[in-house]
Amino acid sequence: MELLKLVITLFILQALCISPRSMQAAAKNSKLFREYIGAQFNNIKFSDVPINPDVEFHFILAFAIDYSSPKQFLTTAHVSSIKSRHSNVKVGLSLGGATVGSKLVYFKPSSFHLDGIDFDYEQFSADPDSFTNCIGRLTTTLKKNGVISYASIAPYDDDQAQSHYKALWRSYGHIIDYVNFQFYSYDTSTTVTQFLKYFEEQSSNYEGGKVLVSFLSHESGGLAPNKGFFTACERLKSQQKLHGIFVWCADDSLANGFPYEKKAQSLLASAS
Repeated sequence: MELLKLVITLFILQALCISPRSMQAAAKNSKLFREYIGAQFNNIKFSDVPINPDVEFHFILAFAIDYSSPKQFLTTAHVSSIKSRHSNVKVGLSLGGATVGSKLVYFKPSSFHLDGIDFDYEQFSADPDSFTNCIGRLTTTLKKNGVISYASIAPYDDDQAQSHYKALWRSYGHIIDYVNFQFYSYDTSTTVTQFLKYFEEQSSNYEGGKVLVSFLSHESGGLAPNKGFFTACERLKSQQKLHGIFVWCADDSLANGFPYEKKAQSLLASAS
């Protein structure tokens, strides 16, 4: 009897020690669609972008400096308006960037009605440990105080960037909800088979995370949407590994009517 009690106790302790990442790893397909908006300063509006009511839609403001430009149509009032009109929409803020043209721009925050934060730093003047401590502690504080409900990172295929983001993930992966991996940073000759291999590699680098697949709306990098991207998505979907799709960026899609965004959302809407 005592042996049986010991075995039961050890089993319970093992169950309690399952890490959040192990639980995350069991995640299945998602209906999450995310798109960066505002980076090109072409006066794009939230309402310009098609929103499928059957997906979870995240706008990601690129970047924080956009709020200081009087010519932008992505103000706090516009954030509130688009969220009130679409219950499935969330808006996050991406940190990065430093200038508009050649002029320094300063971020002066007020109440933004934002839901999350995205970290898209691509050049570093600090070591991975400093980056990890700063970003990790900031994210922890924002979540603890209820300022944000989600956080994401946007690493890409670069040794320096990967060293920083992987260090961050090792220490704070449990509070990072999404990995917006920039698969469009790979060569334009990328095939479907190679894309799926890259996906597995990055899923291993960010073990247990929800790694989203991605494409450039102007088709200039990685596996383009007109050259097999959606085929790769269908394969991931059949394997219950399609955690979501994100696009860079709405500004570039404005002129052609967002055909790939519509297709991506339609694909996600049927995910189960």
